[in-house]
Amino acid sequence: MNNKFDALKDDDSGDHDQNEENNTQKDSEKEKNDHEKPQSTTKRKAVVPGPAEHPLQYNYTFWYSRRTPGRPTSSQSYEQNIKQIGTFASVEQFWRFYSHMVRPGDLTGHSDFHLFKEGIKPMWEDDANKNGGKWIIRLRKGLASRCWENLILAMLGEQFMVGEEICGAVVSVRFQEDIISIWNKTASDQATTARIRDTLRRVLNLPPNTIMEYKTHTDSIK
Repeated sequence: MNNKFDALKDDDSGDHDQNEENNTQKDSEKEKNDHEKPQSTTKRKAVVPGPAEHPLQYNYTFWYSRRTPGRPTSSQSYEQNIKQIGTFASVEQFWRFYSHMVRPGDLTGHSDFHLFKEGIKPMWEDDANKNGGKWIIRLRKGLASRCWENLILAMLGEQFMVGEEICGAVVSVRFQEDIISIWNKTASDQATTARIRDTLRRVLNLPPNTIMEYKTHTDSIK
């Protein structure tokens, strides 16, 4: 899986615009065909891999949030602050978003990127998250961009090997430090959380003394 990502990374020869034009053309043709079929009740078109693209096991959505430090956040205001960047279904679509995004290390202030499976909101209250928890790793400044990239490539490449347990990942840029976390569905499943911890250590290549903390979402809510 990794080689596929690496190859794509090198292959990023700046032909996005052309692809996007082709996609728009395809979309309009597809829409023509869609109109001839009876309309389904779904509001938006499902995101699917393009021809000859490498499909991912799940679709994922990128989100971005930013808040003014010092203001208390209620879950309602949090939901208003969080913006959806877009959803992708293939390795190629992932790179198309990712190559245009600011790296976490270049973000300022109090900002977060979230990458979650499509249909799961990056909020504790979401049904997929509410019985879960997250591994949290606090990073000194300068490490966030590399760690975030390694983390999300491992997640998209299904390297955690814990079935459907992974919900998503977050990188939080703060003034003194940066924090990355990976969220899973079932906080009480110790075999799963241990496996996620060990995989994290490996894919992030963390120094042996790195402190990793597991926090259940119910504790976070308190």
